[in-house]
Amino acid sequence: MAEAPPSAVLDRRRRQYRFMAVAVAVTIPGSIISRAHTDISYPLLALIFGLAIVGAAFMLSWAAEVAQLDISAGLAIAVLAFIAVLPEYAVDLVLALGGGEAYKEFGPACQSAADIAAGRESDCALALANMTGANRLLIGLGWTMVVFIAWRRYKARGQQMKSVELERTHAVELSYLSVATVYSLTLPLKNSITLIDSVVLVSLFVLYMVRISKAPAEEPHLVGPAEALGQLDKVKRRAAVIGLFLFAAVVILLCAEEFAHALKETGADFGISEFFLIQWLAPLASEAPELLIAGLYAYRLNTNAGLGTLVSSKVNQWTLLVGTLPIAFAIASSSLDGLPIIARQREEVFLTAAQSLFAVVVLINLSMSLREAWVLFSLFWAQFFAGAVVPEQHHDTELILFGVIYIVLALMVLAGSRREVPRLLKDGFLTKYSDLLAADPPHQGH
Repeated sequence: MAEAPPSAVLDRRRRQYRFMAVAVAVTIPGSIISRAHTDISYPLLALIFGLAIVGAAFMLSWAAEVAQLDISAGLAIAVLAFIAVLPEYAVDLVLALGGGEAYKEFGPACQSAADIAAGRESDCALALANMTGANRLLIGLGWTMVVFIAWRRYKARGQQMKSVELERTHAVELSYLSVATVYSLTLPLKNSITLIDSVVLVSLFVLYMVRISKAPAEEPHLVGPAEALGQLDKVKRRAAVIGLFLFAAVVILLCAEEFAHALKETGADFGISEFFLIQWLAPLASEAPELLIAGLYAYRLNTNAGLGTLVSSKVNQWTLLVGTLPIAFAIASSSLDGLPIIARQREEVFLTAAQSLFAVVVLINLSMSLREAWVLFSLFWAQFFAGAVVPEQHHDTELILFGVIYIVLALMVLAGSRREVPRLLKDGFLTKYSDLLAADPPHQGH
């Protein structure tokens, strides 16, 4: 492939640095305002703090990508796995801690009688809302987006694409995600997510980390600003990575609690459901960088990296993120009680687990067809809009109905792919990475 002319390379590098400058710039107002007492309206505060978290999340993603050039494969994987959920975890942690404090003061309702009378959501409910929204967005928008972008790119080239495929090494992520998903189906049967659930899920995450730490080191595919940082000499590159990590972490610590509070108060002021804002807007802000990076991979037709990155993030969310919420709740409540599953949260958790089950079953053969992507995408939006129009008293029925649809579809797909299950689990838990790489050379799609 012919190299780009120097002028084109220079223009690209300038765009990349401008993008970095914008990311830094949008974090400044939120960081300053978080330490000041202002009379700014809550909607504007939500926007300011949300943009700050988005900017910080982008910086974390760039730093994490570039860090792979300088640290061992095992350490890189462990660090990246945590960083991937950090922005989302920060917001959810704030809500879980708030729920624990309310539980300590008001009991299982997790809120005062005045808040109940006013129809406000408790932080316990909002912590689960944020978690379920993040998980469903990742599949309904993220996974399907990779397939759609790749399909359009192939079509523009005059080629057909029937499916996006993953390399066999991704059987590891899918195997652990399968176990986490099956376990998550038990959560709606309980009154709370307990510390026992934390032990199971966090242990599963640790086992996953140990397994993928054995993966051979690979040269990262750097795109966007990460590519520009990767071109720096070693000293400058490492300094830039450390600086971005520290700066982004400080921004998230300063703004996460303020962002959650501003979203809740915006809902109260305008009669918009706090639940809706926390469930969808907060995760969309924290996951924007990850979705954009996956989209860039798909645009470059590196679909294995694009979809594989999002599958790995799903493992992190279903294990580390969900597993640490009861721990934060227990610390704040000064008890060993679990994070209560209140009211409609039971159905929300059920729907989230059911969607995850269908998505995992679709990928059992390490591929997602265009038709399967459309089904996932359509069901996600159908449920989203149904939730907006169905009367409040029937929300539980609507959530259960869509959950059942996901499970029925999962069983139908599983019936046709059941012979793939033993191979997937063997590859995921037992087969050496070297054997996985040798058996399946890289491929992008069909």
